[in-house]
Amino acid sequence: METILKIDHLTKNFSGLVAVNDLSIEMREHTIHSLIGPNGSGKSTTVNMITGFHKTSNGTVSYRGKEIQDKPIYEISRNGISRTFQNLKLFKSMTVMENLMVGGHSKTSQGIMRFLVDIPGARKEEKQLKEKAEEILNFIGMYHLRNENVGNIAYGRQKVTELGRALMCDPKLLFLDEPAAGLNPTERAEFVDILLKIFDSGIDLFLIEHNMDVVMNISNMVTVINFGTKIAEGTPAEIQNDPQVITAYLGNRYKKE
Repeated sequence: METILKIDHLTKNFSGLVAVNDLSIEMREHTIHSLIGPNGSGKSTTVNMITGFHKTSNGTVSYRGKEIQDKPIYEISRNGISRTFQNLKLFKSMTVMENLMVGGHSKTSQGIMRFLVDIPGARKEEKQLKEKAEEILNFIGMYHLRNENVGNIAYGRQKVTELGRALMCDPKLLFLDEPAAGLNPTERAEFVDILLKIFDSGIDLFLIEHNMDVVMNISNMVTVINFGTKIAEGTPAEIQNDPQVITAYLGNRYKKE
């Protein structure tokens, strides 16, 4: 399978603190790749560099052969990369539908000046955004909540809303930062079903996740980092039996006999 994401010697320093240290990862197409490790190990910082929210201190990030490190966020998004956040970034006073429509604006051609002089064009694009949001809400099972204010719906539904907003950018690669965090078992199972549905639709997934049941059940490959450095990489079965990973992070609970 083709390598779609290649991270070479990626490093991030914060005022002398090395958050990510010489990290290299290759992600193949048609896979679910998970990045795991203890709190503070550099997982979110890594994804923030890949998706343009942090500048790199050293190293390169290539997506389908094109270097994207330190590119503007909107440019990375237009290349087919989208993401969700560990802490929800929703507009709580807006409806579910409106939150999704906001997520699709990077794909429109309407700037503020064009909006002022081309009202019919603006209305046409708004109609297209609404239709696309309705399609995605149907896909993720949220259509019945489309007119509800996000602040009034359950936390698990808010997580799904943010996921839907990320899909508005037509991603080919979707990064998810702690997607199952804070969900009860029922919500977690429903969320995983949606993730697998998204994956089956042709979107590759890169997860940061502490819930090992999720990681080990849906991942094709797992990378483990500790103190910003990669300590292991392999299939879920290989990771569960890696002595260094067991010592640094998993313990014996997930060891396969």
